[in-house]
Amino acid sequence: MTSRHWASRAHAAAAVVSWCCALNAMWLAFTLLGGGVLGVGPATVTACIVARRHARGETVRLGDFARTWRREFARGTAVVLPILAVAGVLWSNYAAFSALAPGFGPARLGSLAAFVLTLAALVYVGPMYAHYDLPLWRYGPTALRFALRRPHATVLLLLVLTALAFASAAQPILLITVGVGAWLHTSTWLCVRFFAENERRRVQAGGPRRHDPRPVLPAEPLRIL
Repeated sequence: MTSRHWASRAHAAAAVVSWCCALNAMWLAFTLLGGGVLGVGPATVTACIVARRHARGETVRLGDFARTWRREFARGTAVVLPILAVAGVLWSNYAAFSALAPGFGPARLGSLAAFVLTLAALVYVGPMYAHYDLPLWRYGPTALRFALRRPHATVLLLLVLTALAFASAAQPILLITVGVGAWLHTSTWLCVRFFAENERRRVQAGGPRRHDPRPVLPAEPLRIL
């Protein structure tokens, strides 16, 4: 490989890192602006929306993030916060059962299994919100269904999340500067490709083709084959 090729690849890698840092900063700022817990949902779905736009080659500015965040505040909270709450309760149950006698082993394992399933739905719900136009109440169940029907994709996403979580725990500065942004960028990029694969399978299986002129927001609900 020529030096020009390596320079091009280094420039592309630097651009991705720079974008992840910017996305991380916007997510943190608007999460805090929304009051912390109430700001997580809209900041997350907004980050997935702009990450999807960025992956398509569009220019994303702070003003774009702010306008989308305001528009999606109520809907983003309604979609993400319930799943986060369930995940938090299940993890608390797992921690409580782990501190008790060995006789609580089945309850501990049950809580852990339920937590992993909830986490599997959570990793899809933001990108799914950015990619599909569904009724609010359907995002959680559809994300869980997709996670169960695509175990290889789900395992890959959970591995990426785990790796970033361990790296951020070892070096907390990563969480503040790039960790969340790297996760939102990577998970959105991967999920969009998983959704495209699902759509190809749907069409190959003889499903109806869409005639919606908006390719980013299909009119018909996601079908998982």
